[in-house]
Amino acid sequence: MGREQVGREQVGRELQVREATPEDLEWIYELRHRVYARELGQHTPDPSGRLRDGLDGDNVYLVAARGPVRIGFVSLTPPWLGRYGLDKYVTRDELPLLTEDDLFEVRVLTVEPRWRSTAAAPLLMYAALRWIAARGGRRVVAMGRTELLTMYLAAGLRPVGRTVNSGALTFEVLTGGVAELTRLTMDRFRTTLARLGSEVDWRLDMAFAPRPDGCEHGGASFTAIGTDFRGLHRRHQIVAADVLDAWFPPAPGVRAALAEDPAWYARTSPPTGAEGLVAEIAAARTLPVETLTVGAGSSDLIFRAFGQWLTPESRVLLTDPGYGEYAHVTERVIGCRVDRLRLRREDGWRIDPARLSAAVGSGRYDLVVVINPNNPTGRHAPAAELRSLITAAPARTRWWIDEAYLGYVDLTESLAGLATTDPRVVVCTSLSKMYALSGMRAAYLVAEPDTAARLRRRTPPWPVSLPAQLAAVAALRDPAYYSDRWLRTHTLRGQLAAGLAGLDEGVVVEEAVANFLSVTLPAGGPSAARLVDECRRRDVYLRDLSPLSTQYQGRTVRVAVRDTAENERIVAACQAALEALRPGAGPLAAVPSGVPVAGPGR
Repeated sequence: MGREQVGREQVGRELQVREATPEDLEWIYELRHRVYARELGQHTPDPSGRLRDGLDGDNVYLVAARGPVRIGFVSLTPPWLGRYGLDKYVTRDELPLLTEDDLFEVRVLTVEPRWRSTAAAPLLMYAALRWIAARGGRRVVAMGRTELLTMYLAAGLRPVGRTVNSGALTFEVLTGGVAELTRLTMDRFRTTLARLGSEVDWRLDMAFAPRPDGCEHGGASFTAIGTDFRGLHRRHQIVAADVLDAWFPPAPGVRAALAEDPAWYARTSPPTGAEGLVAEIAAARTLPVETLTVGAGSSDLIFRAFGQWLTPESRVLLTDPGYGEYAHVTERVIGCRVDRLRLRREDGWRIDPARLSAAVGSGRYDLVVVINPNNPTGRHAPAAELRSLITAAPARTRWWIDEAYLGYVDLTESLAGLATTDPRVVVCTSLSKMYALSGMRAAYLVAEPDTAARLRRRTPPWPVSLPAQLAAVAALRDPAYYSDRWLRTHTLRGQLAAGLAGLDEGVVVEEAVANFLSVTLPAGGPSAARLVDECRRRDVYLRDLSPLSTQYQGRTVRVAVRDTAENERIVAACQAALEALRPGAGPLAAVPSGVPVAGPGR
């Protein structure tokens, strides 16, 4: 994307970027024939005046148009198709890059001749990058014509050392990481993109610009309420099912403790090391005090611990799908080398012990992260199974076990006891989700005494606020209340699943063990992002899982369990949204560029 090239075109609001409609396809086939058969001589001219290939119908086209005039297009081939355009020219052995799980191919970027000196091509390249990132893509591959190599290099793509000849043309095979390409684009072309973001009619189903920190979370529901806290009355209108906060209030003792003297709590410094909270955790969980470290939520502990243990040379194994904070910290903050254990839908998203054992047995990992129950799949791996895997694993490999949702299964399934004696094992537990304390930000970590002590030395004073300490202590003193709420959650989840499953025969609802479930839309129907956006118009907020993993194929949303009345609103909103998004129901509205797609919370 050259500055001079972008500057030549005064882009107006009438320039639109969208996914191709059926009406666009005939123009795409005709333009491909004009350019690649007649103008460039890559293909033999066809009497039909149309040029198609074997990926048509499965790949995705993004189109730029000015009013009724189509300007250009780019083709995207997602990894779930299992084949790429490059397969016609090279084998997987010759180009192992094609075997990567999260690889998207960008193809046939084509612009009408009269528009080639405008912003159309760079804008389509940027649109392709945003579409890929929104589907969990981590790497792209492209064939760039040698005559246009400068443009691709300016965008951050790099040659892999392989050229391809097709007809009269020579192409360079190029690749780049999505996060790195996004970072470079936002840095190098920030001014231009800011202008385009306000001027272009962006009709794709993701926001024009990525989050500044690059980490995708739920939490847009609070943005709808108002992060300036001036519209808190809106909280009664919003169904916040995009974050996994508890549907129930904290225990009566928690509410009483917080109400007793809030003015004193606000002005008073808490115990420096949260000593009372640590003692209460130790008593409630039968753990030695010296094995505990507390923090302001699990993210605080993740950043603090990983920043101490890992370097860019460290190698980490994550599950995929998995909680996005781990990929963000390891890949984007620290810069570790990260591999992924792919959980499979056909296996019910469960961890295959044999596959995990084989991966870890190589001895190349410094850290393995297991979220149990997993977020976002909700699946639980039995403690005995994990204990056996850890026992057999190499001594150099550290295990981080995230048990934020374990209360919805059974607290006796915790590996905290193992963590107190095995220096390779650390267990992290959030008190936010299970104890209805998300706003308090309280969590703890269990490790053998030396590891815990080193982390405490890196912990600033007053890591947990006084209200949070008081609330967490009161919560831990009322296990009966929470056991009842966790049990009731299973009933509510089943009712919500039944309501959502009845919406459409093509909808797949996957219910697991925690306080959430997932809904997958049928292929050929609306994307998850479209459903999420349409539900937001009805003040119901769901979580699009697409950025977390390519395995969701842009079609799966996660829904937090709420109370009966809000669950009924969720079902009604989804039903209305699906009806509005059916073909023939009217034009799909774009995701407004000002609507946030991320915020705080899991």
